[in-house]
Amino acid sequence: MSNAITVIDEVRRNLTAMQPQFKAALPKHVDPERFTRVVMTAVQQNPALLDADRRSLFGAAMRAAQDGLLADGREGAIVTFKNTAQWMPMVAGIMKKVRNSGEISTWSVQVVKANDQFDYQLGDDEKIVHRPALKDRGATIGVYSIVTMKDGEKSREFMDVDQVHAIRQRSRSGNAGPWQSDFDEMAKKTVVRRHSKRLPMSTDLDDVIRSDDDLFMPPEQPEAPTPPAAPPEAPKKRPSRLQKVVDLDGHEVTDVVPNKPQAEHQAEAPAEDDSPI
Repeated sequence: MSNAITVIDEVRRNLTAMQPQFKAALPKHVDPERFTRVVMTAVQQNPALLDADRRSLFGAAMRAAQDGLLADGREGAIVTFKNTAQWMPMVAGIMKKVRNSGEISTWSVQVVKANDQFDYQLGDDEKIVHRPALKDRGATIGVYSIVTMKDGEKSREFMDVDQVHAIRQRSRSGNAGPWQSDFDEMAKKTVVRRHSKRLPMSTDLDDVIRSDDDLFMPPEQPEAPTPPAAPPEAPKKRPSRLQKVVDLDGHEVTDVVPNKPQAEHQAEAPAEDDSPI
C-alpha cells in the first residue's frame, strides 16, 4: 500500500511539474490546474495506468492538452493497451470540438440496439428513423452518424455491427483495451472516422478525430527472415589433358599415344627384303 501511495505521489509531482507545458498547449478557457486534477483523478480511478510505461502516460496527458479536452471519461479518456497509456478522445469531446470550430452545424452519433425501432433508407430520399427502446435495449447491432452542414444539407453514415467488428479484427488492439471495455464508444469512433472522410473540416479537427490512430491500426507484421546466403561455389579445377581429349572425342579413351614425326615412323618401318629366294 505504501508503495502505491509513493507511485501516486510521484505521478502527481510529475504532472504538477508539467503544468507550464499544459498551459501552453491548452485553450485559454481551460485552467491547467483543473486539467491536472482531472488527469490525476483518471489515474486514481484506473490503477492500471500506474503500471503503464510512465513516459506514455505523460505523453497521453500532453496529447489531451493539445486537443483541448479533459480526460474525464466523457470528453476523453486515458486508456491502457498492453503496457502503454493511450489518449482516446470520446465522441462527446469530438462533438465539442466540432461545435467550437463552427464548420458543421450539428453532428449526432448513436448506437442502435436489437430492441430499438430502426429504419435506414438509402436512395434519392435518404433518411434514418431511430426510436430507442426505453429498457432492455439488447445487444448492439449498428451505429450511425448524422451531420448537418451550415447550409442545412445533411450527410449520413451507417455501419452494422459486422462492419465494426471487421475494423476491430484488423486492429492491433482489437482484443484488449477499450475495444473490450468500451465497445459502444469504439463503435461510435469507428463510424465518426469513416464519416469524417467525406466532411469538410480543418486540420485541427481531423487531428483530434485521429488522435487514437494506434487503436485502429493493423497489427505490425514481423519482418520476413533473411534467407541464408548460398554457400560459395567450389573452385573449378582445370581439366586435365586426358579430360580434354575425352571431351573432344566424345568417347572414353583408355590410352593416348603421343604423335611422332612422320620421318620417325618411316625409320622404324622394316626394310623390304628384295633378295632372291
